[in-house]
Formats: sequence, C-alpha cells, structure tokens
Amino acid sequence: MSVNTKVQQAAQRLSEQFRGNELYMLEDRLMPSDIDEAYLIQQEFQADISREQGPVAGYKLAMTTAALQQANGVSEPCMGIMLANNIRQSPCTLAAADFVKLGIECEVAVRLGADLPASGAPYDRAGVSRPVESLMTAFEIIDIRRNPALDPKVQFITGVAANVYNAGVVLGEPVSNWQHLDLPAAYGSMTINGELVGDGHGSDVMGHPLEPLAWLANKLAERGMGLSAGMVIITGSIVSPKPVNAGDNASIMIEGLGGAELTVV
Repeated sequence: MSVNTKVQQAAQRLSEQFRGNELYMLEDRLMPSDIDEAYLIQQEFQADISREQGPVAGYKLAMTTAALQQANGVSEPCMGIMLANNIRQSPCTLAAADFVKLGIECEVAVRLGADLPASGAPYDRAGVSRPVESLMTAFEIIDIRRNPALDPKVQFITGVAANVYNAGVVLGEPVSNWQHLDLPAAYGSMTINGELVGDGHGSDVMGHPLEPLAWLANKLAERGMGLSAGMVIITGSIVSPKPVNAGDNASIMIEGLGGAELTVV
C-alpha cells in the first residue's frame, strides 16, 4: 500500500468513526508509522469533516508540558486543526448528546491580526508576539474518543491522527492591550458547578503561553504552511481536561484576561 493510499484510507476510517459516534481506532495496516504520517492523516480527516464544520480557522496545541511529553514518548508538543463552525463565544450552551465524552480545558487563546508566513521562519516568541491582535481566556472543547483498550503509545499516535480530540473552542472577551500583562505569572482556574476543579499559571505552558505559538509557526513552516490573519490558536492547558455532563455549568478565568462560561444540556 502506498503512503498516499494509506493516509486516505486511514482518514476515511476516522471520518466514519467520527460520524458514527465511535471511539477512534485504526487497524494495524492503517496505523501511522510516525507523528509526521499522523499529521498527514489528520489533515485529510479534517478536510473531510470541514465539508460540514467549515474551513480551517485555527489550531490547537497539546502536550505543552514536559511531563505530558515524557508520558507519551515525545520531545515536543503536538498540534490539531480547528474548524470555523466550532469556534464559539462565551457564554455558550453545548449539548452533551453531540459528543461521545465531552471534556473541557482552560487555555490562553490568541487571535492573529497579521500573517505568520512560512517564509518568516524561524520564529521566536518576540517574532510571533507582534502579529497578535488579542488574547482571550478559552475553553478548549474536546471529545474524548480515546480507546482505553489500546496501548498508551498507540492511543497517542491515533489521537494525533484524529485531531487530538479537538471539538472546538469557547472564547471569552478579547483583550487587545495584553502586552503589559505578566503572562507567565497569570493565575488561571476552572470551576464546575461552583466547585474549583483545577488551577495553574501561564508558565505551566512551555514557560510562557506564547512559546507554543512560536513552535506552531515553525512546525507549519517545515511543511511550507503558515498562519493567517484572523486565525485563533489555543496554546495548551493551564487546567488539565475535565469531563462534563448534561446539567453541568462551568466557568474559567485567567488573571488579566477575564473569564468564560458554558452550560451543558
């Protein structure tokens, strides 16, 4: 089987599982041989899903802590694609029935006001900061379709192919005068039904919430791709994933960036 055929068949299988509300699992012949092949499958999978959920409108970052990378046998973060129809504004209502296993995270979101083209690489944090139009507190929405019967490393590489389980984002109000904020020191927290379920600081994400943006711009540049003005990028978890169910109310806040709220029905 050629690599191209394998990628297309694996993406088709994930699309079938997505539409069938199934856990993600690829048979051995379709399993990505490495993370680069997983990204090729991810891209084809999301191109199919985009027919229903809109064009690429941003990216998510995951595995942005050393502990998570070590646990999954990788040495860098990983990325996923966000589609236009899945970018929502706070306050937001989600239907639990639309997901297999709904989960939420607390993150810093970036909206770009100018392009970050592949030709500008390599980027550092200062270079990616200049085009940032605004920052926002954000819920990442995840649909946790991980198959617990699989080996953890197989779960990880399958998850990357399956877009790292991203199901969109809920954004708080944009903050355009963010440059004076001490983002590494910024405290973030999440409550569900009024109870604190997790907290952390901006420094938990690669030391600074904009470091993942530089990593993403450079990673995409390796593939001849760039980031476009208007895109939204969520930069990694300040609060680790928490499951939510029908009837739950959740809120998040990040110091200096405000908050966001969602309700699950």
